Amino acid sequence: MLKFRSMALLAGVALLGTACGGPEASETQAPKMTWEEFRASAVQDPEGKWIFNMDQAVDSEEELRAYFDSNINTDTGSSEGGLKVYYLGGDVKWSAAQKGNLTYCISNTFGTTNKAKMVTAMNSATAAWEATASVNFVYSSSYDASCTASQTGVLFDIRPVNSGGQYLARAFFPNSSRSGRNVLVDNTAFGSISPWTLAGILRHELGHTLGFRHEHTVSGNSCYEDANWRALTAYDRSSVMHYPQCNGTQTGDLVLTSLDKTGARALYP
Repeated sequence: MLKFRSMALLAGVALLGTACGGPEASETQAPKMTWEEFRASAVQDPEGKWIFNMDQAVDSEEELRAYFDSNINTDTGSSEGGLKVYYLGGDVKWSAAQKGNLTYCISNTFGTTNKAKMVTAMNSATAAWEATASVNFVYSSSYDASCTASQTGVLFDIRPVNSGGQYLARAFFPNSSRSGRNVLVDNTAFGSISPWTLAGILRHELGHTLGFRHEHTVSGNSCYEDANWRALTAYDRSSVMHYPQCNGTQTGDLVLTSLDKTGARALYP
């Protein structure tokens, strides 16, 4: 999706139902934005990241402009492709060696109660991807006391954030630098978010950490983002990577579908 180093991609589930229109939204592709319109649609979160397309983040306005220049006016993807891997002249994914050692910590700053919920939810979310793809997430709890973006003892960190309602959680792509490899979870994710669960949100987020794009970024969808992706399966409106309000059909929790599993196995056999 991005041609620069520090790119993070997040779920943006907190905005579901309001940002992209409901199931009856038009299937006509919207005109491409100007730079001024694109910048005006972006916001800065508490980490100083620029958030755009509801759930993507970059470190600076310069990187935001670089994304716009390299992606908004580029159409390299198919309009029908399913589970999508981020593609920049090649698949953006973990190496054969790294995919089996995706280490992470969970910050103690969640507090006792919410941290326990995070540990349980991550166990469930990681198990879903591990059960279908040749990947292995490793919880390195010994780093929890110093679980920050500069913690080099793990591949990525999981920390709480107060986004002001901008999103429930956000994550990253495999080509992100260490400072950008974090999963940030907003305090609202621990409240009433039915029909989604914390584990469901994290299943979506971990899909991004493995290199998967949003399923709804197809030409003609009202939530189209860009076309820097390669299709792994047929288009799946129920995908764990598809926003329900973007003409999606998954009405319950965010879970992996059979096509999601097929695509994940294709990328990580």
